[in-house]
Amino acid sequence: MTGFIARLPRARTILIIALSFLTLAFATNASAQHTQPHRTAAPQAHAKVVKKKPAHRKKKAVKHRRPRVKHHEVKRHAAPAPHRRAKHTTAVRSRAAPKPRLLASCGYTPRALRSLNSRAAYVLDVDSGTPLLARNARTVRPIASISKLMTAVVARDADRPLNGVLRVTAHDRDTIKFTGSRLPIGAELSRRQMFHIALMSSENRAAAALSRDYPGGRTAFVKAMNRKARQLGMRHTHFREATGLSPHNVSTAEDLARLVGAAAQDPLIRYFSTDTSTTVQAGDDELLYVNSDPLVRYGRLPIRLQKTGFINESGHGVVMRMRVKGRRETIVLLGAPTRAGVSSDALKIHRWLSCSIQ
Repeated sequence: MTGFIARLPRARTILIIALSFLTLAFATNASAQHTQPHRTAAPQAHAKVVKKKPAHRKKKAVKHRRPRVKHHEVKRHAAPAPHRRAKHTTAVRSRAAPKPRLLASCGYTPRALRSLNSRAAYVLDVDSGTPLLARNARTVRPIASISKLMTAVVARDADRPLNGVLRVTAHDRDTIKFTGSRLPIGAELSRRQMFHIALMSSENRAAAALSRDYPGGRTAFVKAMNRKARQLGMRHTHFREATGLSPHNVSTAEDLARLVGAAAQDPLIRYFSTDTSTTVQAGDDELLYVNSDPLVRYGRLPIRLQKTGFINESGHGVVMRMRVKGRRETIVLLGAPTRAGVSSDALKIHRWLSCSIQ
C-alpha cells in the first residue's frame, strides 16, 4: 500500500501528460474542421462563377449563330449565275455612260438659245434619246407643209402600187389659201412622182391627190393621219387636211420629233425628201422641181431627211434628221420670220453639235 502511494505522483504526472496530448489533438482536429469549409467554399464559389460564364456564352452564341447561318445560306442559294452577273454589270455600265450635251465652250448658252430666230426649237439625240435643246418645245402652233411628212407616212402605210397613175383633178385645188400650182389640172403622174414632188418641193396638188387616192377618200385619210399621230404619242397634234395649208394643222416641236422618227424608217421618204431636183412630164410640159430647203439644195449640211413648211400663221419651219460625228440628231425649228432665219438657226445648231459631240 505504501508502495502504491509512493508511485501515485508519478502516475499522476503521466496522466496529466496524456490528457495534454488528448486536449492538443482535439484542438487540432477542431481547428482543421473549422478551416476546411472556408477552403472548400472558395473553390466551389469560383467554380460556379466559371460555369455560369461559359453557359451564358454558349446560350448567347446559339441564339445569334443559327439565324446568321440560315440567312447566309439563303443568300448563297439566291446568288445569280456567272452569266447573269455579267449582264447586270453591263447594264450598270450603260446607265453610267455619260449622255451627250451641248457645251457652253462651243457657243451654246441660254443667251445663245434665246437669240435663235425660231420661236420653237427642239434637238433630240436619237441614239441616246436625250433632248439636247428645247425652246417652247411643247407650245402648240400651226406647222404648215410639215404636215406633208405625215401625209407621206399614211399614204405609204396604204401600200398602193408606186407605179400606179394618179390624175390631178379640180378636187385637188387649194380652197383654203387659193394658192396656185405648177401642176395643171388633168396632169397624170405616177404615185412615185407624186410622193417625190410632195416631199421634195412641197407640191400641194400632189399631196392632195395622194390623200384623195386613199381607200375611203380624204375623210378616211385625215382620220388615218390623226390615228397615226396618236399611235406615235403625238398628244398635242391634230390634222385637218393633207397639204398643211390649213392653220388648224397644229403640233409641237417635241411631237414633230416623233414624226421624224417614224418617217425616217422609210428609205423612200428619206430619199425623196433630200433629193435636190427632179423633172416630171405634165402633158406636153416638162416641169423641173427643186428641193424647197436651201440647206439640202446647196449641200450645206449632212441632212438625211427634211421637210419645210410655211404659211403666214405658222412662219417658216423645218424638221430634219442629220448625222453629226456618227450620231443621229433630229432638229425641229418652228416659227422663224424668214426662210433665211430658219436656215441660220439650223447652221448654228449644227456647229454646236459638231463641237460638243466627241
